[in-house]
Amino acid sequence: MPRQLIKGNEAVVKGAILAGCRFFFGYPITPASEIAEAAAYYMPLAGGTFLQAESEIASINMVYGAASGGVRAMTASSSPGISLKQEGISYCAGSELPLVVIDIMRGGPGLGNIAPEQSDYNQMVKGGGHGNYKLLVLAPNSAQEMCDLTMLAFELADMYQNPAVVLADGFVGQMMEPVKFPQPVKKLEDKPWAIHADKDDEFRLISSIQLEPEILEQHNRHLQAKYARAEQQEVRFEEYQAEDAELILVGYGVVSRILYSAVDNLRAEGLQVGLHRPISLWPFPKRRIAQLAETVDAFLAVELSNGQMVDDVRLAVNGARPVHFYNRMGGMVPSPEEISDHVKKILKA
Repeated sequence: MPRQLIKGNEAVVKGAILAGCRFFFGYPITPASEIAEAAAYYMPLAGGTFLQAESEIASINMVYGAASGGVRAMTASSSPGISLKQEGISYCAGSELPLVVIDIMRGGPGLGNIAPEQSDYNQMVKGGGHGNYKLLVLAPNSAQEMCDLTMLAFELADMYQNPAVVLADGFVGQMMEPVKFPQPVKKLEDKPWAIHADKDDEFRLISSIQLEPEILEQHNRHLQAKYARAEQQEVRFEEYQAEDAELILVGYGVVSRILYSAVDNLRAEGLQVGLHRPISLWPFPKRRIAQLAETVDAFLAVELSNGQMVDDVRLAVNGARPVHFYNRMGGMVPSPEEISDHVKKILKA
């Protein structure tokens, strides 16, 4: 496909189709509704299936069923809808099913509003459902990355037989930008564990239930070993002007776009400020932040939440340097000038 001016929400669907996804099950909710709308149009054109479920709970369980058949399947929602999907997501993780969940975050708690927030960090990165599971979580900051990271999410989901999440705020989902679409995935690997409705299926069972404590503990240890491997191999981040920085700004999603401008403004005034942008929220780039803590004087985590990612930054820094925090909530998004003024107050103090 040629370069297109497109919303981030629509770029997700086209990226999913290019990745070989042919099954979408969902339920509309603002500001994620364009994902369901685009899937309803493009999935059938690609020979796939779109089905609007009767609820968010039904849609995640439909994805469970499709993923059990070995196909690439996905769902999408926004914060209150994601909350309803959490039990099903835990089931998928326990059953080691590869699938992709798109979360376009909006203001909360409760129904909140439809403006952008980042307050779903804990429920996706820490695991909002029950049990000892982890999700692979990627955080785009542009329409291009909405496409690219959705494609990567399918690859990681298959590689680790685990649900993967694209976690974006409402700003990035609704933003229109040029997107250059990559080549489609030409061949998908066979999944011998999947249910194929053949004679071998008599001996296949995909389930998250393990009634014997010893067996469940063994299964959990297997999952933890898989997550440990992902922590070693799947950390992704981006940095800007960090080499000689005295203070590092940390932010993801739309916040990172604002922080790029803030860094430029502060550098123009002679202040040595840099940016660290986590792209993988899980696994979190904690080792890299610990390395930065050896050379910088302080960190400033900026979020559209009450302070959720900042806890991971503080754990990574481990008291070696001060970790300051700045936030907006309720759908309010700070300006670069607002961030710059706060940084100056920190440096002055």
